[in-house]
Amino acid sequence: MKVEKLTEIIGADFYAGVPDSQLKALCDYLMNTYGIDRRHHVIAANEGNCVALAAGYHLATGKTPVVYMQNSGEGNIINPVASLLNEKVYAIPMVFIVGWRGEPGVHDEPQHIYQGEVTVKLLKDMGIATFIIGRDTTDDEVKAAMTDFNKLLAEGKNAAFIIRKGALEYGEKVKYKNDNEMVREEIVRHIVKVSGEDPIVSTTGKASRELFEIREQNGQSHKYDFLTVGSMGHSSSIALGVAFNKPDKKVWCVDGDGAVLMHMGAMAVIGANAPENLVHIVINNSAHETVGGMPTVAGSMDIIAIAKACGYKSAVSVDSFEALDEALGIAKAANELSLIEVKCSIGARADLGRPTIPSIKNKENFMNFLSE
Repeated sequence: MKVEKLTEIIGADFYAGVPDSQLKALCDYLMNTYGIDRRHHVIAANEGNCVALAAGYHLATGKTPVVYMQNSGEGNIINPVASLLNEKVYAIPMVFIVGWRGEPGVHDEPQHIYQGEVTVKLLKDMGIATFIIGRDTTDDEVKAAMTDFNKLLAEGKNAAFIIRKGALEYGEKVKYKNDNEMVREEIVRHIVKVSGEDPIVSTTGKASRELFEIREQNGQSHKYDFLTVGSMGHSSSIALGVAFNKPDKKVWCVDGDGAVLMHMGAMAVIGANAPENLVHIVINNSAHETVGGMPTVAGSMDIIAIAKACGYKSAVSVDSFEALDEALGIAKAANELSLIEVKCSIGARADLGRPTIPSIKNKENFMNFLSE
């Protein structure tokens, strides 16, 4: 289905979302049509943030907004959907567009399997009517579904279009870039060299995939790394839990700007506890690159000031490999909570692979290493 037709049928003029590769056609269309525009299109920090923002739009305009997201974000919307939107509370209508990763019968990565199984059930349990769009779904079928949805929306209820893999098409391409020169894979390579045999907790997306491949290229064990392949935004909290309980080990968290934004309150908890053995590295390309490259707001915010305000003892920003190596060396030797922001370009190798070790085995290897 052409994404232009879907948006025409829905008929909304405000979209808030967190980008998803399954919805890349929609994301590219919105960027080409609106860019980032407070009146029409906002990429928010997390999916619950999107719902609240869209609710404010409805309160101010009386119109129905659209929230788009990967199905992994359903957990983030449960609270505002149940306690804000629901017709027993404020009856705020909203249309959701949900990318269906891990659809049963369709091969996907392990972090998407269970989420894919419960995608439709979770939406229905939240009282959200659903319609699934696949490659063969016709425009007329979507029109009919939207007609039914409009009756529910008029009653203050909610509805969702669930998008199967390859169901949406968009003819124009959008190239996302920034002015930074450092390449993320090389940044991770420098981190691996300095961290040595210290444990690393790496964030969701390509950073973890690159870390895995670098270990393969180096002939090193993967036991040092916990790859947070799902649960976006929580790798720093996982690293904090490890650091608390392994005070004799230097713990490194390789994070991303989109992940930091998603649950930025974690930085306040980390800073308040200030473990002396934790190094928090934020690779900042100001983009949701793993799912297509759509922008985050991290390019216009001062992560160093935020870290210091949260209680990080040391926080620096680097934009060259010389500065990165110096910062890594200082953090390695220091006995204090440290944050290093690394300004990064957008892009990765086209042949970048995925971890070949099952996630359960990754956990077991990492736990055995920590117990040594």
